[in-house]
Amino acid sequence: MKPFNRAMSKIRKFTQFSFRDLVAAAGPTIALIAVLCALAYLIVDPAPPHHVTLAAGQENSAYDEFAKKYAARLAKQGIKVTIRRSLGSQENLQLLNDGKVDIAFVQSGSTEQGEAQRKHLVSLGSLFTEPVWLFMREPVAVTQLTGLRGLKVNLGPEGTGVPKLLRQMLDLNGVDPKELTISALENTPATVELLEGRIDALVFSSGPDALLVQMLLQTPGIKLFDFAQAEAYTRRLPFMSHVVLPRGIVDVGRDLPGQDYQLVAPTATLVARDTLHPALVDLFVQAAAEIHGGTGWFQQQGQFPSPKYTEIPVAGEAAKFYKDGPPLLQRYMNFWLANFFDRMWVVVVALAALLLPLSKVVPPLYVWRIRSRVYRWYGQLRTVEQELEAAQGGQRAAICAQLLKRLDELEELVNQISIPLAFADALYGLRSHINFVRQRVRNALAAEPPAAGGAA
Repeated sequence: MKPFNRAMSKIRKFTQFSFRDLVAAAGPTIALIAVLCALAYLIVDPAPPHHVTLAAGQENSAYDEFAKKYAARLAKQGIKVTIRRSLGSQENLQLLNDGKVDIAFVQSGSTEQGEAQRKHLVSLGSLFTEPVWLFMREPVAVTQLTGLRGLKVNLGPEGTGVPKLLRQMLDLNGVDPKELTISALENTPATVELLEGRIDALVFSSGPDALLVQMLLQTPGIKLFDFAQAEAYTRRLPFMSHVVLPRGIVDVGRDLPGQDYQLVAPTATLVARDTLHPALVDLFVQAAAEIHGGTGWFQQQGQFPSPKYTEIPVAGEAAKFYKDGPPLLQRYMNFWLANFFDRMWVVVVALAALLLPLSKVVPPLYVWRIRSRVYRWYGQLRTVEQELEAAQGGQRAAICAQLLKRLDELEELVNQISIPLAFADALYGLRSHINFVRQRVRNALAAEPPAAGGAA
């Protein structure tokens, strides 16, 4: 076995390439690229957060019910949604501006485009219509908003946005809000007050999914106000739309309601600060498509979510979704994996920018390392020549003998060098030069006269 092992050891001295030298030459470059790519991955495009706060609305409101659906939808993707209840649209806007929530339901008409841009707010799209529901006790016979003069009407807290909206509508009718007895109870206690007869009317804006809407539409003795001038209101207040509550939509068998009702409706929009991570924008818009994309009392299939019906600028990622659909990768893999590959494009760009110049450095460095393994012995070979040239007098023969021994040792070490076949010419060149110097030393030794003792 020993002769075989020695033979294999000699064969291994010549390889196709030197992996060790390749690693040594490319290692610092690879490490530099890895560090820079890691920095690009973490800093240029950070990972989306695992937690987001969503401002909803009052308990039992449509905002509250939909917020629960968003939380369940995003939980499947590993995103925890904390729902923060509020009075409504106006308070949600304030929470966004104060940085206390990341995203919120906001009613159209709650702000203006210039103000939204100054506050760095973006819309993720309109979600559903929020009709203005004006419920009254049946003894109250009101056919126009002018008939509300002198009545006890609950508009809800200022944070809901309804007080501002109804004041605009009253102003169109030439009615001063001071001509009404206005209360500001939240929807649930206000409903109790209405049923007990302590107020005459209740106004709030909500989607038809809200439990209070469903209940009041089926409560005997409670009548829904018919906005016969709905089309005129929408022309004067462009952020509102005209919708119709069809006869029998609540209960066809009982014919509830017993007539078509004309309603005016702003739209609910999903609003965020422009610093919300783009991946979360994509995720929320996709969730909106699943939650609000079907048919409803006031919408057709696919009408919502939509980039329309909002005065707040639409986020770029949301606009892409409405134009092209979900991002390509998210159609075929889960959110986090797709987001990882999306972010890897940043790394790929950084890698390409580094590889082009560094690819010109590594090959010469590899060649230098291989050849340096041979060339470093030329220094010792040159030293032998210098000592030969410096040797004079009676010590010259002894010096030559020492130099021949050193050359034998040098050749033995050189024969142990492992080197790729592509550079074998350098190794054989070194060995021939060793023989050349050895021959010079031998010639010098032969030229020396015999010692005196030897002649006798």
